[in-house]
Amino acid sequence: MKRTTLVILFSTALFIPALLLAQYSVPWSTIAGGGGTSTGGVYSVSGTIGQHDAGGPLTNGVYSLTGGYWALPIAVQTTNAPTLAIIPAASGWATISWTPPTPGFVLQETASLSPTNWVNSATGPTNPAAVPATLPARFYRLLKAGP
Repeated sequence: MKRTTLVILFSTALFIPALLLAQYSVPWSTIAGGGGTSTGGVYSVSGTIGQHDAGGPLTNGVYSLTGGYWALPIAVQTTNAPTLAIIPAASGWATISWTPPTPGFVLQETASLSPTNWVNSATGPTNPAAVPATLPARFYRLLKAGP
């Protein structure tokens, strides 16, 4: 009985200091949240919360991570036009497409909705279209082309 008690006390005496010496931390500069997409009808909202990590890209071997926020373009759905969809593409780019892939529409863009100044996008009627995903985020809509 004394031998069992002595072994437990000795084991515990070695284990507790190891726990006390362990140091854990979560630096405030690396806390970030995940992202997600919520859809309903013809509307879709994508977002993420977090804090940009200061400094340049984090690299290790063949991997590189650049901190920051999404700067995806924003779709403005117009009446009687196909449904616009925007998804992230290569770094700094997004892909805009519409379904059904009805011909006769042109993609337009504006930097602000107040006031609006819609101009034809350089991609024109191309479906899908690659557009920059940089700040400030731009707004895109479809317009029936021609008369």
